[in-house]
Amino acid sequence: MATVLVVDDSLIDRQLVGGLLQQDTGWLVAYATDGAAALEAIKASPPDIIVTDLHMPEMTGLELVVVVRKTYAQIPVILMTGKGSEEIAVEALHAGAASYVPKRALSTLLVETVQRVLASFQDDRHRTNLMKRATARSESFEIENDVNLLLSLSRHLQQVLADAWGLDRTDRLRIGTALEEALLNSLYHGNLGVRSELKEIDHDEFYKQANERKVTEPWMNRRIRVTAHITPEEMEISIRDEGSGFDPSKLPDPTDPENLDRPCGRGVMLMRAFMDDVRYNETGNEVTLVRKRVRTK
Repeated sequence: MATVLVVDDSLIDRQLVGGLLQQDTGWLVAYATDGAAALEAIKASPPDIIVTDLHMPEMTGLELVVVVRKTYAQIPVILMTGKGSEEIAVEALHAGAASYVPKRALSTLLVETVQRVLASFQDDRHRTNLMKRATARSESFEIENDVNLLLSLSRHLQQVLADAWGLDRTDRLRIGTALEEALLNSLYHGNLGVRSELKEIDHDEFYKQANERKVTEPWMNRRIRVTAHITPEEMEISIRDEGSGFDPSKLPDPTDPENLDRPCGRGVMLMRAFMDDVRYNETGNEVTLVRKRVRTK
């Protein structure tokens, strides 16, 4: 049974909204008169979802959205908007509100909107709980020379790992940075064969040459193959391109401070900084990234 917290400084509006939410739903409805009172109610007994007005004393609906998003990210917030509050509503949506319902359409849209948002958030919670119980997960991909697809793959693998390990934003960002550098290296330096030194000499020429080769044989037909294996304790991702490879022993020394200012080798340095192990095959056209899970107490 879901609990809905209704936040509105108008007694009449609170009663109207509460009546709509309790009609034929079985939901429990709690009430708060403004954002500050809502935070006290959330602290005492967290609801499953919040429905709030925008214009209130003490703390507005927008301010409430910002605090809830930061402190209680698992609780979705739905806005009730009135005429003249459009700009604030847009700002609140950007700040993290899950949806909104115009006050003039409460009778037709409110229950449906709450049902839809609740279902979505509950599915996310179930998926996260399920992934935490996975003993292992393996996936394989074959991708053409498309930057957007590679970045989408990186975000997908970040999400899988975040679900399985409960990563915070900083850890997820660091792992994502390493993955993206490895994937982009396999594209530009591997499949397309554009020299990394060219980026230091002429940044525009580097990408011009890459874009030309994306539509020219033999480069255009090459693929990047990615295999990922994730367990509760370790992630191992291998990325293999179809380029001519290179000599891994000639990579820049990641411990040398002088290399920090050079675009050439930056990706490898970031990979080694954020991963526990970075291994290349003998021909240099496959890299394996290994990250061990760090459990927080």
